[in-house]
Amino acid sequence: MTSLARWCLRRRFAVIVLWLFALLGTGAAATLSGSAYSDDYGVPGTESARATALLEKAFPGQGGDDTIVWHTGSGTVRAPAVEQRMSAVLREVAALPGVAGVSGPYGGEGRISRDGHTAYAELSFGGAAGEPTKAQIAKVVETARGAATEQLQVALGGSTIGSTEGASGHLSEVIGVLVAAVVLFVVFGSLAASLLPIATALVGVGTAAMGTVLLGHVMTVADFAPMLGTLIGLGVGIDYALFIVTRHRKGLRAGLSVQEAAERAVATTGRAVVFAGGTVCVALLGMLVLRMSFLNGVAIAASLTVVLTVAASVTLLPALLGLIGHRALGRRERRRLAERGPRAEALTGLAVRWSALVERRPRLLGGLAAAVMLILALPVASLHLGTSDQGNGPATSTTRQAYDMLADGFGPGAGGPLTLVASLDSAADRLAFDRLPDILRRTEGVASVGPGTVDGSGDAGVITVVPTTSPQSRSTSDLVERLRGTVLPRATAGTGTEVLVGGMTAGYDDFAGVVLGKLPLFVGAVVGLGCLLLLVAFRSVGIPLKAALMNVAAVASSFGLIVVIFQWGWGSEFLGLGRAGPIEPFLPVVMVSVLFGLSMDYQVFLVSRMYEEWLATRDNCRAVRVGLAETSRVINSAAVIMISVFLAFVLSGDRVIAMFGIGLAAAVALDAFVLRTLLVPALMHLLGGANWWLPGWLERWLPRFSIEPASESVSVPIPTELVASR
Repeated sequence: MTSLARWCLRRRFAVIVLWLFALLGTGAAATLSGSAYSDDYGVPGTESARATALLEKAFPGQGGDDTIVWHTGSGTVRAPAVEQRMSAVLREVAALPGVAGVSGPYGGEGRISRDGHTAYAELSFGGAAGEPTKAQIAKVVETARGAATEQLQVALGGSTIGSTEGASGHLSEVIGVLVAAVVLFVVFGSLAASLLPIATALVGVGTAAMGTVLLGHVMTVADFAPMLGTLIGLGVGIDYALFIVTRHRKGLRAGLSVQEAAERAVATTGRAVVFAGGTVCVALLGMLVLRMSFLNGVAIAASLTVVLTVAASVTLLPALLGLIGHRALGRRERRRLAERGPRAEALTGLAVRWSALVERRPRLLGGLAAAVMLILALPVASLHLGTSDQGNGPATSTTRQAYDMLADGFGPGAGGPLTLVASLDSAADRLAFDRLPDILRRTEGVASVGPGTVDGSGDAGVITVVPTTSPQSRSTSDLVERLRGTVLPRATAGTGTEVLVGGMTAGYDDFAGVVLGKLPLFVGAVVGLGCLLLLVAFRSVGIPLKAALMNVAAVASSFGLIVVIFQWGWGSEFLGLGRAGPIEPFLPVVMVSVLFGLSMDYQVFLVSRMYEEWLATRDNCRAVRVGLAETSRVINSAAVIMISVFLAFVLSGDRVIAMFGIGLAAAVALDAFVLRTLLVPALMHLLGGANWWLPGWLERWLPRFSIEPASESVSVPIPTELVASR
């Protein structure tokens, strides 16, 4: 690492140019190629996936969910004035670019509610010109909503319409970066030093974001992967650079030259950054264990972002440190250094007093911390994985308004009907299929059943079933299970046909079942690999086990808050996050991997300093005291930055990204302010020398690896508060 830092410092301009070339080059390539992200979260081989494949083969073009919905407060939608107005608007919409067709309710049946106050038209996009642009979709929304009056409400719903809603992700990025810049300036007192972590993170994240666009052309990458990668990259990138700049400034105040201080910062803290980034990547790549194509893309894209931010921190950052010289210190610090010369820094202030307090009261404070984590984790017991649809959107969105109108007029299940698809190979199959609608109408939980439709060749049929409950209700999931387990097998007994249950709820239920089935293997792989890395680094059995326990606690507590806000709905409408609903099935997988990786970061930076002191003194109490006192301030500053960046993404307008933002922010806050600065040191005081126990046979077997060599550290006098025994 020292040689790398020296090379980057001596060729600082070449390093800066190379990074800018990488950023601009990937940006140009991504712009020319365009994006190719996927919003298909289906799992191949499940019943819902097979139903979708059969439906698309037998009925190509069917399955679009976009609608134009209108509702009258007085009179009915059949009133001549309303019918004339809406018919004219539907013809106008049908003629717009990007629209393949519009199928209205007038002259047909089934698209007007029983009370006559609500109607809808089915809207199809695409056609010969391909997928519509956002501008074309926005024009459709504007044209249709232009028909609204005081007595006539008009709204549009569906996945294509929903793609144009939500605030720009760049707004959340800008706000997060600005807050981080303010915190850095307060911490450093130097404008130049505070801008370096921002610049380093932006270059690394920007290059990774453009690389993710290109990655989408060679493998399946989920549409939320770019924003998730940016969210993670900004958080860890700014933090990693903060740790290195802090060590560099410490060296300058100790009288080292700019080159020596930067080399030492990269050789010591830079090693910890590489190790911490490696643990994040290991946790993210644990998603590959699940063997789900769209999660593979998320894992690789997020890992790419972390790798590039780490690379920027240990190459671009030292080059920038060499460029700004002593301006990494504030004016007062530079003046004091010139007048009084270098002086060893003494630890003072709140960090020292807090470290001493934790040593004196480990049982009390550790018990309080454990109680807080347990209380926050309790809501996880009611976690419900399922469908989150446009009915969970903000009340001001047109998709939410369309969803509510359909639910009020046609029943809660209208927003997510089940699709029953069957292959018909014989006359007996067709006869059984013809009897199905009557059987389904008598089934508990079914509100209405559409007529059976057979394709042109007579080889496949489809029936639409509207449940009595909403798509995200547990009762709808129970209906799916009942149809698959008893109703349909009995109705087709004695024939060779198999009726497949598809649709939104069925798809999410299948996905949740696959995820939950593989979750133990996934968590075991992530925890096991993380513990192995810590075992090699700290040569202790206790340190990895405590880290795993603390990381699980952080994940559980943050998920508890997600359940409270998004599933129970406490404050979700107030925050503009929409109505309460279930948690997306893929969220636990992504959150566990990300949170486990981020939790490892603070564990590494905290325990590496304790381990360094333990090797020097073999005094566990001193090691814990000094490690906590020296690292708590920078860990807390880093946590504030990461929390600010994560919370800013709540403004993205995307429910899933908001879940990630709040969950990650909560986990980092609990990790930094409860676990790493309270519960972990309390436990380490209670365990004493057992913290560092390692069997002799394992000691001989493990390879040697040091995160921060003690010989490279800058000595710091220890205040009397930390020297005093308990």
